[in-house]
Amino acid sequence: MANTPHGFHRSTAALPTFEDLIFEEAEGVATITLNRPDSVNALSLNLSREFFEALEYLRDQERFHVVVIKGAGGNFCAGDDLTEMGSGAWGNANQVMRRVRYYQQMANTLEELDKITICAVDGFCVGGGLEVTMASDFVICTERARWGMPEVDWGITPGWGGTTRMARLIGRRMTKEINLLGALHPARLGKELGLFNRVVANDSLEAETQKLVDLLKIKNQQGLRQLKFMINKNVEADLYTAQGFELLGAGLTTAINSRTEVPDADQEHGWASYKSGDQDSAIRIRREQSIDFWVD
Repeated sequence: MANTPHGFHRSTAALPTFEDLIFEEAEGVATITLNRPDSVNALSLNLSREFFEALEYLRDQERFHVVVIKGAGGNFCAGDDLTEMGSGAWGNANQVMRRVRYYQQMANTLEELDKITICAVDGFCVGGGLEVTMASDFVICTERARWGMPEVDWGITPGWGGTTRMARLIGRRMTKEINLLGALHPARLGKELGLFNRVVANDSLEAETQKLVDLLKIKNQQGLRQLKFMINKNVEADLYTAQGFELLGAGLTTAINSRTEVPDADQEHGWASYKSGDQDSAIRIRREQSIDFWVD
């Protein structure tokens, strides 16, 4: 497999084959459709694996700028497949913990994609389905959408965002209400709490999603990548560390957009300069003066 200029091997990998998921692409936009409508697109072991594989594929491709995630058959996702869980397919306690770590990695991969992600939500969006939305950048819901974390009534607990990301998005008090009571809520409440960006008419979801996609496509894509990265990292950091990300982001943006050079910065890669054979190279001189400094 050929190397790319940035050294990654995965970026030329072929798109995986899917059974329970539909992957489509057009003009830099990838659309993932969870396709188990007969089970409300519940995340079976196979669909979860395919979803993660699709995310890993997207992670390693540079041609995509926007990712849309939706469900087939008038629903988004009913969460983990309770039929499989009840049958013992998840295994013993240790195997369950291993699987939850796998799902956490899946959610983290989604959250950290250097593309803008949009969940287009219709119908039910509960449990693991809601956890998918919380790891995404934008969420658009229909008026008839219903959401919640009903795990408490099934004798299980959320494992990959239902308590952690939710508490960061809406606070611990409402997160307790959502998780401890297990109710299914109307879409409007999700918007009021900050879980969703927009609630649209039932017949407008596709059109509104496309309008957002079209706007994002004409943006400065490097700027979008930087902003997403900074916001995601800053929310987990103290104020002064977060400001450091903003500071470095401002410098990087200036360097990229105006190509201004910092007078006292190297104007080339240090290793290339060192290996050039130029005995007067500033890099060579400083390296020779540094290599044995204070090593006695």
